Amino acid sequence: MILGEYSSVNHNANYQHGQVSPGNQRFMPPAPAIRKVAFLGDYLPRKCGIATFTTDLRCAVAAEFPALQCLVVPVNDLAAGYDYPAEVRFEIAEQDLPSYLRAADFLNITDVDAICLQHEFGIFGGPAGSHVLALLRELRMPIVTTLHTILREPNEEQRRVMRELIRLSTRLVVMSERGAEFLRDVYQAPAAKVDLIPHGIPNMPFADPNYFKDEFGVAGKQVLLTFGLLSPNKGIEFALRALPDIIREFPNVVYIVLGQTHPNLLRDEGEAYRLSLERLAKDLGVQKHVVFFNRFVELEELMRFIGAADIYLTPYLTEAQITSGTLAYAFGAGNAVVSTPYWHAAELLTAERGKLVPFRDAKAIAVAVVELLRDEPLRHSMRKNAYKLGRDMVWSRVAQLYAKSFEQARQDHSFVGRKSSPIKTLDEQPGQLPELKLDHLFRMSDSTGIFQHASFTVPNFVEGYCTDDNARALVLALMLQKLGLGSPQLGAQAATYAAFLNHAFDRAHGRFHNFMSFERRWLDEVGSEDCQGHALWALGLCVSQAGQGSFQMLAAQLFEQALPVAAEFTSPRAWAFTLIGIDEYLRRFSGDRRTNHIRESLTTRLMQSYADTASDDWHWFEEVVSYANAKLPHALILSGRCMNSAPMLETGLKALRWLVKVQTSATGAFRPIGSNGFYRRGQECAQFDQQPIEAQATISACIEAYHATSDMFWVAEARRAFEWFLGRNDLGLALYDAGTGGCRDGLHVDRLSQNQGAESTLAFLLALAEKRALQNTLTSFKEPVGK
Repeated sequence: MILGEYSSVNHNANYQHGQVSPGNQRFMPPAPAIRKVAFLGDYLPRKCGIATFTTDLRCAVAAEFPALQCLVVPVNDLAAGYDYPAEVRFEIAEQDLPSYLRAADFLNITDVDAICLQHEFGIFGGPAGSHVLALLRELRMPIVTTLHTILREPNEEQRRVMRELIRLSTRLVVMSERGAEFLRDVYQAPAAKVDLIPHGIPNMPFADPNYFKDEFGVAGKQVLLTFGLLSPNKGIEFALRALPDIIREFPNVVYIVLGQTHPNLLRDEGEAYRLSLERLAKDLGVQKHVVFFNRFVELEELMRFIGAADIYLTPYLTEAQITSGTLAYAFGAGNAVVSTPYWHAAELLTAERGKLVPFRDAKAIAVAVVELLRDEPLRHSMRKNAYKLGRDMVWSRVAQLYAKSFEQARQDHSFVGRKSSPIKTLDEQPGQLPELKLDHLFRMSDSTGIFQHASFTVPNFVEGYCTDDNARALVLALMLQKLGLGSPQLGAQAATYAAFLNHAFDRAHGRFHNFMSFERRWLDEVGSEDCQGHALWALGLCVSQAGQGSFQMLAAQLFEQALPVAAEFTSPRAWAFTLIGIDEYLRRFSGDRRTNHIRESLTTRLMQSYADTASDDWHWFEEVVSYANAKLPHALILSGRCMNSAPMLETGLKALRWLVKVQTSATGAFRPIGSNGFYRRGQECAQFDQQPIEAQATISACIEAYHATSDMFWVAEARRAFEWFLGRNDLGLALYDAGTGGCRDGLHVDRLSQNQGAESTLAFLLALAEKRALQNTLTSFKEPVGK
């Protein structure tokens, strides 16, 4: 029958009662049989829950349907990849968007009939894992997506990704009724598109725990077990705090914590959490009753550990877990379970099948465990009920349900008729961007910060350092980290740039110094207003960006102390840079009343400057268009969006549209305002020297305008300004040096500057980072743009 014939799919497979009810049946013309399925997600030997699930599911489907070809396309979080088995045919680099598109081409040309996608936000690159959307959009076959995380309160990016994922998927698999409910109520997913299939489990006999205890040296003891990758959200400390009360009643209790520390936690914090648990056990005097197995165990050994357990504990700290593989394994194997009421546990464990206790309540855990250890008939009844229900969760049964979902997806896909071609013309492809190369950035940086200037490509020590450039360098490092393009070297250098800002700040006056000599002496009493604005921009971004830890705390302190003086500034550019920093800061601390008041004050002054100066032929804020010009409309567009001010947004867009027109040559190329005279009202516009900072500011503002309007005009303008770096300019010469990764300082009337200083290099790298982020968005959420 399977995968070649029509079958109905279980839209409402109520596995809590061990039954599968038929879903909506729709008769359609026959479609070709499914003979090849590609499983996309993490895969063993990568050590994570999704990798284990993908591997188990693929093996179960292959075993249940031997004629079906089951290949795998895993996502790698390491550049070196993993030593995968033969079924892995193509590998995706997590943060490399083009590799997702190459994977789509591979799947299309190798005649894969269906995709089985394992979705979790954190395993794919891009904001909220959006890179995977670019792959899905290019596929020509039906897509069955298993949702391992379904958030009830997603942020804006997560909601956008989930809605697009729902739209692109032919069918959606959830593992709990709560998951199906969230899809309907939170994301408005069509109910007919959803299949409820339980988390699979190995099939093992119902056995007395004493049978397995000898193997682990715990014969005659009552065994409590928690297993899985160790991380703070697992709540192990509350189970440990429950032990003294349990031990008083049952002195032979032993608590086994099985599993290595989560690789991401291990990379970021080492074994700090595990060591804190070990110290807690000693402080509680229960160290003789606790065993930590710090390793990733294979399935066969894991099932023996589960078999030896009298009670399984999942003391998770929050409700927001829609499915738990460890709970499914222990429950389905016939363990009595004591758990906090996270979503999956609350649905799976009824009074007859387990015990639920409040979050973060060690006393309640102790009471529940003691009750079950005292009442053996109750414990045994719970085990039997769990095991009986678990027979509908074994992998062979789950494989059959997935096969039905594949078949229904084939029918649905045939009915919809998705069209996509693996061959793309130039206008259908995203514009090619240079590879990111940070060699010159690192060459220009030392343990103090980034040098201002270079003689050709050699740092010029005589000119020393400045806060302006170190702030821009910190912004770049944060942008690249958000894009998934960080590195240990870049992270270390980012700390240096942040340290420079910290040292530059004069806390007595609330102002930043700007210029420092090579001998580390400040050369000014106080920096410019623009310098203060640059620093606030970098600090605000650091505050808003998750994952910066101590950076965020330092940045928040500096931002709070440095912001008040900005209210008295007279430079419109300083206002603009400050407003961009304020926007980032308020993304994290939106309730900060003082910061909101200062934003209102600065936007009012910027709007007034435009009203006082602009005319029918001069849509600008000042009598002269000088430097970093696009930052002024950028700040209004950004603030107008966030403050829901249509007049502010419209003024910013009008000024930016006028500016890009002024910055266009007769040939249609980008021509920034020349620094030799600028552009004064009523006079000729200076054509040279052309500075990289103007191109970068224009690119950034145009990208913000696109996000505000969805008007592709701004994408084209950003591309035009970026091409100035690459040679589409008045001299036809590239300012970007692909050999060094640096950028030349400017375009003279007859030649390029051969110096590659910090401002110009940072301007190019910032422009490249923003262009790459924009391209990721365009590729993930809509048809790629080539112009």
